Amino acid sequence: MTRRVRLPDRLAAAAGLLFAICSAALALEFAVSNFPRGLLVVACAFLAIACAWYGLVGAGLARFLGAAGCAVAVVVALVLLSGLEELWRLILTVAALAATVAAARRAFKVRVPLPDAPDPISPVLFFNPKSGGGKAEKFSLAEEARARGIRPIGMEPGCDLEQLAREAVESGADGLAMAGGDGSQAVVAAVAAEHELPYACIPAGTRNHFALDLGVERNDVVGALDAFVGGGERRVDLAEVNGRVFVNNVSLGLYAEAVRRDGYREAKLKTLLETGADMVGPDGEGQQLVWKSPSGREHSSGAAILVSNNEYRLGGELGSGTRPKIDDGKLGVTVFTDPLDGGRSLRRLQRPWRQWSAVEFTVSSEDPVAAGIDGESVRIDPPLRFSIRPAALRVRIARDHPGASPSAAMPSGFVRVTKALLEIASGRPPAERSEVVRVTAREDGRGHG
Repeated sequence: MTRRVRLPDRLAAAAGLLFAICSAALALEFAVSNFPRGLLVVACAFLAIACAWYGLVGAGLARFLGAAGCAVAVVVALVLLSGLEELWRLILTVAALAATVAAARRAFKVRVPLPDAPDPISPVLFFNPKSGGGKAEKFSLAEEARARGIRPIGMEPGCDLEQLAREAVESGADGLAMAGGDGSQAVVAAVAAEHELPYACIPAGTRNHFALDLGVERNDVVGALDAFVGGGERRVDLAEVNGRVFVNNVSLGLYAEAVRRDGYREAKLKTLLETGADMVGPDGEGQQLVWKSPSGREHSSGAAILVSNNEYRLGGELGSGTRPKIDDGKLGVTVFTDPLDGGRSLRRLQRPWRQWSAVEFTVSSEDPVAAGIDGESVRIDPPLRFSIRPAALRVRIARDHPGASPSAAMPSGFVRVTKALLEIASGRPPAERSEVVRVTAREDGRGHG
């Protein structure tokens, strides 16, 4: 049975289309009346919006480049403006564009009916008191967990989280939850997957990328505990490098090297730019990372490589910086390259990265490789062997939470986005939304959704 689109989603889609028309009209009028300077200002405004999005949801290198790009675009736009009247017209145009993006995101947001599963009898919650600026204490997570029959275990400085999780399982825990950063989430998730136990991701970290792509509402920290109280269940993938599990991504090269430098925490952007100059500048001496493209051809790069647990959506598209799926059974591989066709010719310009999916990926080097694994800086002896573990983790998600990535039902490309918004506004679910629900129903086996 095909579900009709809810009225709030229809209104959001209609608003998105209306704001898009308004922003386009305002931008065109501004660009024409102030040509050619106005065209450059509008281009900077659009670039600032796109970069700001990367700065908010991106991880690692994309996050810092997004923030830097936004700042540069804003400064250039202000320099090009000549008067207060023009500034207000530009602000109105940008506001309309931002409203377009917000309304479209709301229209494409889905809440999937996850399969039922029996609640664990003796679940355990591990929490990092300092993570996310002290969210565990702010939201009284220990007390909230006890009220739901979940035993809380706080992490002490220097403790071995993996050992704590294994001891909890040996003591009879039949469900594991983690409230902390994504690095800690990976540790507990790995133990849960090893013992086929249900796992709940509690978004008490700083950015909570894993929670976002799982479909856990990041602003509802306490509500996430209801995953073990009548919550639904789905299976998602885990990835690993040389036997170590990660839930988001592993960054190699530029970003990983920057994180290791003294002063990074105090001046992140400055350190990143300095590292970039050292590694990929004219006199750069970046570590050579050897890898093979899908064609089987061997390449060498000293810039940056990102290997993720499922593929991230990149570029200027809606939902960039998130993973539409986290159960596709494939790694996402992104290699940041020279935009001038590999640096060998000037025949054509191309985007500064290559992206593809694979079930395994290997990176070699002559020396230990600096890596950022779910945000944690480490060094790994080569070769680095990446692999995917399909459907390895039983994830529990609260019924009030979406249960799917915010980009799960977002189509790719301007034309398809516009077509989908028109369909939603008219009350007809687009193909992407219907597919998300169909996959959920197949996973259930009892026809839910």
